Amino acid sequence: MTKVAQTAPRSTANAGSGHKENQYTDRGKPAAIRSSNITAAKAVADAIRTSLGPKGMDKMIQEAKGDVTVTNDGATILRQMKLLHPAAKMLVELSKAQDIETGDGTTTVVVLAGSLLDACSKLLNKGIHPTTISDAFQRAAVKACEIIDNMAVPVKLDDMQQLIKIATTSLNSKVVSQHSGALAPIAVKAVLEAVDPSSPHTVTLDDVRVVKKLGGTVEDTELVDGLILTQRVAPGCGVKRVEKAKIGLIQFCVSPPKTDMENTVIVTDYTQMDRIMKEERQYILNIVKAVKKAGCNVLLIQKSILRDAVNDLALHYFSKMNIMVVKDIERTEVEFICKTLHCTPIASLDHFNPEYLGSANLVEESEATARCVRITGIQNKGRTVSILVRGSNKLMLDEAERSLHDALCVIRCLVKKGALVAGGGAPEIEVAQKLALLANTTPGLDQYCFRAFADAFEVVPYTLAENAGLNPIQTVTELRALHARGQVNAGIDVRMGAVADILSQDVMQPVLVSHSVVSLAAETVRSILKIDDVPHGTRLVLLETLAPIRARQFWTQFVVTFAHSMYAGFRCHSRIRLSYVRYPFQTMSDLLPPEENDRWWHISYGPKACYDRTVTIIVSSVRRFGNLYADFILVKPKRTRIVNSIALRVITAHKLDQHNKQVDLAYSSKMASVESNRY
Repeated sequence: MTKVAQTAPRSTANAGSGHKENQYTDRGKPAAIRSSNITAAKAVADAIRTSLGPKGMDKMIQEAKGDVTVTNDGATILRQMKLLHPAAKMLVELSKAQDIETGDGTTTVVVLAGSLLDACSKLLNKGIHPTTISDAFQRAAVKACEIIDNMAVPVKLDDMQQLIKIATTSLNSKVVSQHSGALAPIAVKAVLEAVDPSSPHTVTLDDVRVVKKLGGTVEDTELVDGLILTQRVAPGCGVKRVEKAKIGLIQFCVSPPKTDMENTVIVTDYTQMDRIMKEERQYILNIVKAVKKAGCNVLLIQKSILRDAVNDLALHYFSKMNIMVVKDIERTEVEFICKTLHCTPIASLDHFNPEYLGSANLVEESEATARCVRITGIQNKGRTVSILVRGSNKLMLDEAERSLHDALCVIRCLVKKGALVAGGGAPEIEVAQKLALLANTTPGLDQYCFRAFADAFEVVPYTLAENAGLNPIQTVTELRALHARGQVNAGIDVRMGAVADILSQDVMQPVLVSHSVVSLAAETVRSILKIDDVPHGTRLVLLETLAPIRARQFWTQFVVTFAHSMYAGFRCHSRIRLSYVRYPFQTMSDLLPPEENDRWWHISYGPKACYDRTVTIIVSSVRRFGNLYADFILVKPKRTRIVNSIALRVITAHKLDQHNKQVDLAYSSKMASVESNRY
């Protein structure tokens, strides 16, 4: 039985207070949790706010392995940020959802969500119930989408110049904006070629394959009329070029067979050894003859993790019969290759028939530019497209791929719904103006919520002007005046550094992008707003703004739980690893033991201990996202022996010098620095 000696908690009483009619006064923990979530989410939005727009700044992200990424893409920045707070992670998922849905607007949706959360915080301070705010925001989001629809201008898919201008607008905010003239036409042609005439309003980007090859410049990026394979011709195969090719894709290995189980065969007789080698040669030769008999002269072999896809002897036979071999085709590429070549993957030699082969005019390994295999002149080609992206270094290559993906997604949005709206903050200002007018005629508390929702939209033109070096207040005021006079397409032209009719400047975006930004941002804000508690069902326990009595209850539970795990570790003679837990708190005194800074808990198991041990908890504070967090570092004794009693001591980090005789300072400081570097 575990006995924990501790000070009895002092009872406290919360003084009640009256509240006015139609107002909601939130108390205690729900308000603290809600405030913590809003603060954490706003911190994430502020972190990427400077990357919004064509004049936005880039971020340099260094990964744990040392790889460096330079980008201003919101989804990429957030995906590589190491976030701890659950609400902050919700904004990462928001940006990811926007990237999947439309490919563009990943920064805008997070910035708008942060502004809406700021508006929620002000409404909560006025005493409005969170459910009232949530329902009003939902209705306001629907009205905002209707306003955007009224601004939309139809576009035809056969107007290539218009589509190229839209793709250029998406690329202008990227690192590779200077190459938008080369990438925009490629993105438009790729999406239009992948559209199936039987379903003209549906297209999937799985049919557009982007292949990266280091070398050259981004201007050398090209749309290939055929198929690009990143793999090269297998070394040892002398065939580098095949005309009038018959292409087969096999999913079995051309190498000596192995047993299904891990076995070792020992051969001591030279005659048997020679017989085994002859059988292996005959086995491989039979496969090569079957491939040749079917008329195949280009063989693609799927990658195998069990054995070699093709051995040197097989390559020798294939070369003698003028058959090109490309090995190590990834499993994920098989479906795309088969759809492009109009062939069928072959899993067994018994099914290697001519009707399963694809046909092409030319298959060759390119040596002049990118070292890859090109297949052109494909007969009965499927509706797939290959794009070869070039770049002088890995950073530029990766950013070009991300930018091209965004442009492809923008054109896909136009295929789904052929309508566009002006960019440059024009839709946001128009929504803010119309919702503000609607709020004046809305009864009840919805009027406050609608007005706050409308004001939050002005963060987008404000940030665009700020990042472009303009006076944001003056710019937003001028936009308000123009939209009040009916100029719905008035926006910020960052190239001219002034307010202009942004639609006439060919700065536009698909209406689906604006719809998705409004809908996803409002949905995420409503989800965060309705969270009032975080149950202690996970390792990360949120104890924001705890009262002293709650802190003492927490320490009681924490000590008992830790004592059980510590005792179990001693009993099994295992080394107790350093445990690291992080809890948010308001002040340092909230998470110190009651009544005194240094406190001992004696945990006893059974009779009197033969070997007493003392375990120390070092408590220090870290500030992240505007909140204080406590770091608990558990330092075990130097020796682990069976004990029936241990003592648990809690000290603060600044008192370590007073306890250097009891604590292994070198060990604790080293581990503390390791853990702090992780975050």
